[in-house]
Amino acid sequence: MNRLLTCLVMLVGLLQSASAAERRPNVLLIVGDDHRAEAIGAYGNKIVKTPNLDRLAESGARFERACCNSPMCTPSRQSFLIGQYPHATGVTLLNHALTEDTITLADRLREAGYRTGAFGKMHFNSDKMHGFEVYARPEQFWREHGRRGDKPLPEGMDFLPVWRPFKDPARIWLNSFYRPMGRYDDEMPDTWYARQAIEFMMKHAAEPIFVQVGFHQPHSPFQFPVEFNRKHDPRKMPVPEPGPEDGGQIPKIFTELTREEKQGIVASYYTAVAYLDHNIGRLISALEELDLAENTLVIYLGDNGYHLGEHGRFEKHCFYERAVQIPLIMSFPDRIVPGMSTKALVEGVDIVPTVLDYLNLLTESTPTPDRVLHGISLRRILQGHVTSVRDAVFSEYQPTQQAMIRTDRHKLIYRTDTQEVDWLGYEPVDPKLGRTVWLYDLEADPEEMHNIAEDPVHRPIVSALLDQLSDWYRRIPPRDERIPGDLTRVDLLDWAIAPRNVPPPRQ
Repeated sequence: MNRLLTCLVMLVGLLQSASAAERRPNVLLIVGDDHRAEAIGAYGNKIVKTPNLDRLAESGARFERACCNSPMCTPSRQSFLIGQYPHATGVTLLNHALTEDTITLADRLREAGYRTGAFGKMHFNSDKMHGFEVYARPEQFWREHGRRGDKPLPEGMDFLPVWRPFKDPARIWLNSFYRPMGRYDDEMPDTWYARQAIEFMMKHAAEPIFVQVGFHQPHSPFQFPVEFNRKHDPRKMPVPEPGPEDGGQIPKIFTELTREEKQGIVASYYTAVAYLDHNIGRLISALEELDLAENTLVIYLGDNGYHLGEHGRFEKHCFYERAVQIPLIMSFPDRIVPGMSTKALVEGVDIVPTVLDYLNLLTESTPTPDRVLHGISLRRILQGHVTSVRDAVFSEYQPTQQAMIRTDRHKLIYRTDTQEVDWLGYEPVDPKLGRTVWLYDLEADPEEMHNIAEDPVHRPIVSALLDQLSDWYRRIPPRDERIPGDLTRVDLLDWAIAPRNVPPPRQ
């Protein structure tokens, strides 16, 4: 009898193992808000503590030169969720909304039989679900939990005021006073998003799942709970000095910040990153406890970068490296080389084809227009077969009508011949308008201090990169539009980069 029971147990174990081996992979996509690549231990930061992201990087691959396709939340997020460049999605401004017929990664995976859940910040700017069967929205948290926590707060401790960017001085809405939010960890919105995502994973642990979690941190005002108060000493925070050409381009709102206030902002930012990492740890631990870790592709990325005093800025909205470079970490046991670090030039639009490739859903046939992908699968890089997939990356920012192309060595930024821009509150000290070209030699000038576009020696490089940038728009014009007539190179760029209204749904 004991021998029979032992045999039955062994048979059940074998069947369970076979079933696990046959399960389709899960996908966990985690997004940080305004998280610069340098603010992670695995990327070389010696101040901020990010043990969970560091562990994720050790188990998988870290991309050192990943670029967002727009240095602004909404267009960047929709671009990497769809796999198309912002101007092709029609989402190029902060308030733009995806049309209901847009095909997202969630749509594709739901069609393939996946359970799909979104938790936290998605920036859909509408009540549409876009392929997610469950969506725990920020509005839901505030509706259910109110603006104040339930627990009594420590006496004598100062807390963040209501966030009023541009109405209050920058020192207040950028949390230079280094104050926690008036809540404890278990009362915070980001903690709620993590727990909602974990409940979804628990409920559907036996099915293939796609979970996307969008945390608020470390977006200003850099909210962290009471337990994270004073994790850093502001007096020890580094603050870089602006460069020789930065003076007139520094946003006016930052010009009155003192060095001590800047240090407080940096301390608040790093503390918000530590809190973000804490919640990422919750998600990774849940995968392990649910026995899903070995069969889950985990991707972490930031929607765009962020400046912490470089070029006199505390924001993104431009094309310096720290604004467009994003952290990108991918881990998938036995299917991604562990501990890999790559300098390949990659983009946000590469996320969708990479996921589909790993799930064996990347079709070779010619897709319909709404299913065209502009990115490239990174699977061959992640498996160690190639070291690069492209020679340049692209990003665009329609509020100030600029676009960027970056190669291994050079970066070119083009601004259209416009007299009307939307600074979104970040108007520079000297807002010179009109057609402008910047060129940086990232090898000789990694901090991008010297624009060399006007140097006659570099004119061939400028011309070649402008050609490459215009070819980008010729191949992929703005959504539902055709290039009008035989435009010159600069006329094409001026037409293509100009912001559009929210596009109507395709019929």
